[in-house]
Amino acid sequence: MQILTRVKCPKVADHGDRPMRRTIFFRNSVPFGGLKLPLLWCALILLGQPSSLISAGTLHETHDPGAAHDSHSIETGSQHTSLTTSGWDGSPEGKAYSEFNHHLAGTFVMLIGLGELHGGLGASLFSWTRFFLPGALLAAGTYLVIWSDHDAWPIGPKSFTETYFGNDTGTFQHKAYALLLLLIGSIELLTRAGRLSPRYWSLPLPAFAIIGGLVLFLHSHSDHPSAHKIALHHATLGMTALMAGSCLIVSKYARATPAALGFWSQLPVRLKLAWGILVLIIGVQLLLYAE
Repeated sequence: MQILTRVKCPKVADHGDRPMRRTIFFRNSVPFGGLKLPLLWCALILLGQPSSLISAGTLHETHDPGAAHDSHSIETGSQHTSLTTSGWDGSPEGKAYSEFNHHLAGTFVMLIGLGELHGGLGASLFSWTRFFLPGALLAAGTYLVIWSDHDAWPIGPKSFTETYFGNDTGTFQHKAYALLLLLIGSIELLTRAGRLSPRYWSLPLPAFAIIGGLVLFLHSHSDHPSAHKIALHHATLGMTALMAGSCLIVSKYARATPAALGFWSQLPVRLKLAWGILVLIIGVQLLLYAE
């Protein structure tokens, strides 16, 4: 007599009839082949920065013995006059102070870009990198509130009222930007920690990038001997910030399209990647800043 036994097979977890993924480190990530277009686009933006071209041209002129010899006396006299009239902004100490602040800001922005690029790839490994952005914003905001300008409150001779309500537009813009960094950093920290709903608090970050980019077009150093070069750098920086903020806001609010549309079905993911890459480009721009 043959005895039939029923062998129970281990149940396979139901994942909603979704195909099982082979990787445990990336979820909802775009295929690496799909990165070609965002990477190419952002690389062209970085290589085509007019401010970088002007910096290279200035460096070439500086190392040209003939040009330096022919115009030495004229440039020396004009530079001395410019430094005398412009004061701190045109002095070697003022340039070093400003360049250090821009380079430090670039370091913070690079950290933000690395964290956002990691999140844009859908990586589940080292998920704590999502706190790079709020942490860097809060650190940069705290630094700028104190040390953005050598003559402003709280480290300079100007009082609180003169700093925030005086006639120096440049100083006020620096301090206002610092306060915005602290505000957006706090919102993002609470959102990413689960204390605020992303549904209602996703807009401030891309809006800040767009508004900050627009403000850079209005930020002027008219009394600086390198005012034109600085204005061009700020303009290219502002344009990159506008594109980054636009990519982020569309990626957050775009509705998913049917998979049959191919490329467009991954549009939010691709734009999130473009946001991270563009933020990295902003960091590189700040690290290369020179007066």
